[in-house]
Amino acid sequence: MSPPGKVLAVDPGERRVGFAISDPERKFSFPLKQLERSTPARDEAFLKALVDEERPVLLVVGLPLRGLGEEGESARRARELGDWIADVTGLPIVYHNESYTTKHAERLLWSSGLSHGQRKARRDAIAAQVLLTSWIEAGGPEE
Repeated sequence: MSPPGKVLAVDPGERRVGFAISDPERKFSFPLKQLERSTPARDEAFLKALVDEERPVLLVVGLPLRGLGEEGESARRARELGDWIADVTGLPIVYHNESYTTKHAERLLWSSGLSHGQRKARRDAIAAQVLLTSWIEAGGPEE
């Protein structure tokens, strides 16, 4: 079991990665930032700065599962990115089903009346928040 403290959620994507954070008691989730992926060195610097600023004790990385819960190519890429982030940050990692988080985030953003550009700028961080909320509501499983 991980020590008490904040949890950093990661919504992995090919071009953008969304981040959300919990409160130290792991009752609430908040959207943070999204990263436009670039070079490994730039992405690593972003991650280290984010971890230094937020001080999480655990990573929850979204795992896109297929309809019956099986893993495909997207899940393999998510695991690859998650493992890399864990290596860069030194944080323990948990994978959690993130199916439909981006669609859920998009629905939330549509209802807020934001423009396309405003929705795009927030979508991945909101998807990470949806992922983290789901993980919290599931009892914070660490398997």
